[in-house]
Parts: sequence; C-alpha cells; structure tokens
Amino acid sequence: MSGHKERRPLGPAERRGILALSLGAFALFVVVRLLPTGTNLSHMDFRVQGGNVIEFCDPANPQFLPVVSVRSPVTLAVRATGAARAGDPVEATLVLTTFSGKPIAPEDLQVVQTRRIHLLIVDPSLDDYQHVHPEPGRRPGEWVFRFRPRFGGVYRLFADFTPVATNRGLYSETELAVQGPENPVAAGTQTPNWAFEKEGYAFSLSPSSPVRARVPVTLTLSIRRTDGGPVPVAPVMGAYAHLVAFDAARSGFAHIHPDQTDLSKAPDPVRPRFTFRVTIPGAGRYVVWSQVDLGGGEAYAPFWFDVAP
Repeated sequence: MSGHKERRPLGPAERRGILALSLGAFALFVVVRLLPTGTNLSHMDFRVQGGNVIEFCDPANPQFLPVVSVRSPVTLAVRATGAARAGDPVEATLVLTTFSGKPIAPEDLQVVQTRRIHLLIVDPSLDDYQHVHPEPGRRPGEWVFRFRPRFGGVYRLFADFTPVATNRGLYSETELAVQGPENPVAAGTQTPNWAFEKEGYAFSLSPSSPVRARVPVTLTLSIRRTDGGPVPVAPVMGAYAHLVAFDAARSGFAHIHPDQTDLSKAPDPVRPRFTFRVTIPGAGRYVVWSQVDLGGGEAYAPFWFDVAP
C-alpha cells in the first residue's frame, strides 16, 4: 500500500483568496516603488574635477577651512529684497546649487545640529557676527533668511551644510553689500581678550596651552553672572554652547561643537563650563565668537587672540 497522498484540488474560495493576496502584494510593491526616496542628487553631483577643491568633512569633527581660497562643489549666491542698509532688517534669498547647476532642495540636505543650513554672517571688521538658519523658499534651491546688519560694507556669508548623498559636511561662501557707514575699527586691530562682559554676564575663554598653529588646543568657555546669581543656560542647536572661529582676513571659519553632548546632564547652574577642541592652521590674529542661550535669549561674546607660529 503506497504512502502517497493525493493533493486535493483547490476550491473556488481558496483560489480567490490566493489571487487576492497576490494582487495585494503586487499593489504594495508598486506603491513602495512610487514613493519618494529622498534626494535626487548623487555623490557625483558634489565632485569637482581638478585641484584646489574644498574637501568633505566629518560633521562630528569640524575643521578650520580656508573656504574663500578653494573651490566648492556647491555654488552659493545671495540676493536681497530691496536695498540692504545698516540698522534695518534685511530679507534675502540664498540660491544653492551643485557645481553643475542642479538646485539643492530641503530633501537633499541632512539635519545637523537641528538645522539643514547654518549661515554664518560677518562684516569686514568681524565685530558683527550673526548665525541664522535659512528656510526653504518657493523654488527648489532657494533658501530665505533675515538679519539686521549693524554696519555698512561687504558682508561675507559662509554656509555650513551636509548633503544627504555625501554624509559629509560641505561649505560655500558669498558676499552681500550693505549700505551705510562701516565700522571704523579694522579687523585684527581689536585688543586681544580672553574675557568679555555683557548685560550682567561675564564670559571667559581659556586655552589649555598657548595657541600655536597646527597644534591641537582645548578651549574652555565659562559663564557667570556678575551678581553671583544662577546662569540659566538652555540648549541651542542641539548643544549648550557653540563656538565659531574666523581669521582676520575672513578667509575661512570653524564651527566648533562642545565636548559635552549629553543634554540630559545639566551644566553647573552658577558657573557652567564647556570645552571645545580645535586646531588653528596658521599664525595670525583670530576671533572666536561664543553663542549660548541664556534663559530664552541668545547671547554672543567675541574673543580676540593671536596664534603663534
């Protein structure tokens, strides 16, 4: 007697069930294929042939880069709505495109430190520094922002962003002419200082060793109230403090994040301290601007210093 068991033919209801499952799976496959996959740009859209090209950088390890003297894979242009005048709000639009002319839209950029684009704006004297975050405009590649320049002159705008296709930080720069009197103080003639007071707060920046070119150094930012009260530091852009360094010629910058990355660990309520690691590439006069949120209002403090050979 054979152990073979004949397979029972499928009934109409079973065949309809299998057909329904197959059609459902096929429909799901089609829907998934039609869903947007994010960026339409590839890694090659951010490659430029030839030398003297800015390199990609790890967002977790920012460097001081000579953005002005090297070519960027990204073209940055700016136009203001009306005349830009010192003391007045300026509404402007950035146009961000790849080297080949493709627009860079929101889906093409990663969110880094809570924003897709960090725009660092400085006047010729470097006494007016502002950090703003452009928002997507009406057309792909357009990013709108607003700022209020303190002085006249040609402001330099550095854009800091990370394309999805590269997962590495990129930078570009452009300029915007602002009408009005320029700051009579020339960049680099400011007195070196490791301390700054403003609106009842005392800021200090102390290096771990004398600052020398191409030698890593740790900078410690400390904040206290002049009356001895508590310092209500709050997170800003995913950290409790930020530093941005410029050279006197505005040839480049470094956007430096603190070593203290765990926001669940609140800083000292009376004398908060934050450490930053940086390597300055060349000798000369530099300024570091600190940025913190003190109880709902952002405060900036400049520190001028000399870097030895």
